[in-house]
Order: sequence, then structure tokens, then C-alpha cells
Amino acid sequence: MTSPDPTSARAPAPEYTTDTTPSGGHRWWTLPVVSAAQLLVVLDGTIVNIALPSAQDALGMSDASRQWVITAYALAFGGLLLLGGRIAGALGYRRAFAIGLAGFAASSALGGAATEPEMLFAARALQGVFAALLAPAGLSLLTTTFTGARERGRAFGVFAAVGAAGSAVGLVAGGLLTEYAGWRWCLYINVPIALLAVAGTALVPRDRPVRGGARLDVPGAVLSVAGFAAVVYGFNEAEPLGWDSPRVVALLAGGVLLLAAFVAVELRVPDPLLPMRVLLHRARAGAFVAITLMFVSMFGFYLFVSYYTQTVLGYSPVEAGLTLIVNALAALAGSLLIAGKLHGRVSPSALILPGLGLAATGMLVLTRLTPHSTDILPVYLVPALVLTGLGLGLVLPPTAALATAGMHHHEIGAASAAYNASQQLGAALGTALLNTVAASASASYLAEHGHVTQVAASVHGYTAALTVAFGILVAAVCLVAPLRAKRNHT
Repeated sequence: MTSPDPTSARAPAPEYTTDTTPSGGHRWWTLPVVSAAQLLVVLDGTIVNIALPSAQDALGMSDASRQWVITAYALAFGGLLLLGGRIAGALGYRRAFAIGLAGFAASSALGGAATEPEMLFAARALQGVFAALLAPAGLSLLTTTFTGARERGRAFGVFAAVGAAGSAVGLVAGGLLTEYAGWRWCLYINVPIALLAVAGTALVPRDRPVRGGARLDVPGAVLSVAGFAAVVYGFNEAEPLGWDSPRVVALLAGGVLLLAAFVAVELRVPDPLLPMRVLLHRARAGAFVAITLMFVSMFGFYLFVSYYTQTVLGYSPVEAGLTLIVNALAALAGSLLIAGKLHGRVSPSALILPGLGLAATGMLVLTRLTPHSTDILPVYLVPALVLTGLGLGLVLPPTAALATAGMHHHEIGAASAAYNASQQLGAALGTALLNTVAASASASYLAEHGHVTQVAASVHGYTAALTVAFGILVAAVCLVAPLRAKRNHT
């Protein structure tokens, strides 16, 4: 017999309370403040990628070490998310949110001022540490502030729209800043945004941390940090070393074993870092599966659109980034105009499943590309960008809402952290997996067809990787469909 659906009943009586009951207008200040923080976290996943070649030249980084600009952030962020969710609850979500923002601003300024590679690596790791506190605290604030179905739909629609568009905007901003202001501004730009958001927290309703005397789950914290870090690092190492590398195999196997041990510990301790009911509820599990596989596919999609427009169509980095604005606008439309307005009126699966299907169709369109394709923009690229953007926009709001719906208030931080961790694992796996597929397919194509050009081999590699991304999204539909949630009546 399954447990009640989190979207079919109201949340339990709050154990996590506000000092006062804020007016509706005052409460809505939470949304732009949290959305600004979400923009920071998402932007940083892509904006630095564009600046990396310039930073490497300026600081004298080796080819072998430059990946740590990306890896240091990913390891700290992904590894510390569950711990960050617990700390956010203990401090109070608003206080943790402000601390995360201030720390993110300071570490961004440190990275922008870096005079040597190690200083930049350390700053990026610090960004990840504070992002791991900031991200779950922000999602928790939205969950505890907006409880009605209609207002929650609007709030999560805006929040998800920022997340959906942020990756594409990061590529555009990274190109513009690197070309016209210098690579350091890809980090400095975080400072004014973060400080404005810190100032905005004064308008966010105050909250009280849970005072239940719960002890920190130290074994769970150690195992989760080590397990997530090993898996994320393994994914990052798979691209340069190959999936059969002993180091990659050891990292991934070790990470899986550590996470299995983490689950075993969480099932036994009285105050778990991640209560297993967060993961074991069928509707919530469907949301985690959907968002993880969506991020696997979409991060590969962004990467290959950027590669294709620059290496085949001859676009500059700025032009390539601007092409993705079409995707960002479609994601905004999907989140705000469709998912946000339908929240509470239809079941979450009525948004998630079509969203996955639309994104899969967009991937399928690009698999038909050849080196000799004509009318690439109107026939292939624009339809693919629109379909994948709409799909992402439809999937993000209901999965974010499902991740925390029906949870006890002292568990919301853990649920928010698990949702963010799903995204991070999906992004890391997607980048490594699809890059590897593309490289292998290109090399095989060149070996089998010695007379073809490098461009033809590259296009073959891109379409092979996008075919895998299409298959992943189809698999997501098949996995999520049985885990349907009932209509949201909260």
C-alpha cells in the first residue's frame, strides 16, 4: 500500500514558523530575492566555461590543470548539498540564505582577483561551498513562504524560469564579458547581484530554526560528501581519461559504495541527514528521476549547440551564445505561461511527461543534421531550441514543487538539497557521457571513412550524442509515467 501522495493533501502543521504572518505583498519580495540567487547558482555553471581559455592564458594554467576551474566548483557544490540543507534548517533558512549569498559574493571577488591558478581553484571551491548552502535555503524559503496552489504555481514558475533560462544566459553573458570586459568579469559580475540579493533579504519574512535538539548525523554527512564528490569527480575525469580508465572506474565504484553505505546509515540513525521518505515516495521519486535525466540531456544539448554553431556554422562565441537566447525565451514561456498557470489545476505528470516529450522531440530534430544540410536555422536549429526550451520550462516548476510538497517543515531543507543534488549529478553525467559519445563516434567515423572531412566527422559525433540524449529522455518518460502524482490541491 503506497503512502499518500504529497500533492493530494495539505502539508503537516508547520514545525518551522515565521515570527509573524506577513502580508501577501510583503511576502512576494521573497520571490525576486530567491530568483536572483538561483540565477547566480545556475549562471556559474556555464559562464566560467566561456572564460576558461582566457583565464588559462592569463594565469599560465596547464591543459591538465585547467579543468579544476570547473571541477573544484562542481565537487564542493555537489558534495556538500545535503549537509548544506541540514545546516540551513539549523540556522534558519533566511539566515543561511544571507550567509550563502555573502560568501558567494566574497569568493567570486577572490576568484576575479586571482593572480595564480591555485588561487582561482580555491575561490571556485569556496563558491561551491556557499552555493551548497544557498541553493537549498532558497528553495526552502519559497516552499515555506508560498503555500496556496495558485501563489505556489506563480512562484515556482518564476523560480524555474530563471533556472531554465540561466544556463543559456550564462553562455551569452560569458561570451560578452570575456570579449568586451575580460574574463575576470565573469566572476566579478556575481558580486553586485549577490549583494543586492543580500540587501533584499531584509524584506523576506523572518523565520525561526527548528529547535528540536536533533544531533548532526556525522557518519551520514561524511559518507554523503565523500560519495557525491567521488561520483562527480569520476564523471569529470571520464571525459579526458575514458570510462574504462582505472581511476574513473575506481572513483565511480567507490562513490556508489559510499552512497550505498550512506543509505544504510540513514535508515538506522534517529535524525538522518536525508530522511529516506524524501526519496521513497513514488511521486517525489518521479520528480527526481525526471529532473536528473532532463539535466543529463540538456547539458549535453547546450554543449553541442555551442560546438556546432562555432565549428560548423562559423559563429563567434558571442553569436553562438546569442543563438541560445531562443531556448531561454522558450523556457521562460514554458515555465511562466504554461506550467506556472496550470499548477494546481492539472496533475504534475500532465506537465512533466509532455515536457520530457517535447525536449526529446527537439533532440530528435537535430539528429537529422548532416554536413550538407541546408536551411539549418529555420529547419533544424530554431525548432530544436524552441522544443527543448518549452520542455525544460514545463518540467522544472512541477518537479521543484513535488520535491518539497507534503514534507514536514524540518525536512524541507533536506528535500531541497536532494533536488539540487539531482540536478548537479545530471549535469555532470550529461557533460561527461555525451562528450565521450561524440568523441568516440567522430573518431570511429574518421577511421571507417578516411576520405571525409573533420567537419563531417564532428557532425556525425554530435548527432550520435544527441541520439543518446533523445533515448535518455524517452527512457525518462517510461520511468516517470508509472510514478504519477495526483492533482495538486495544496
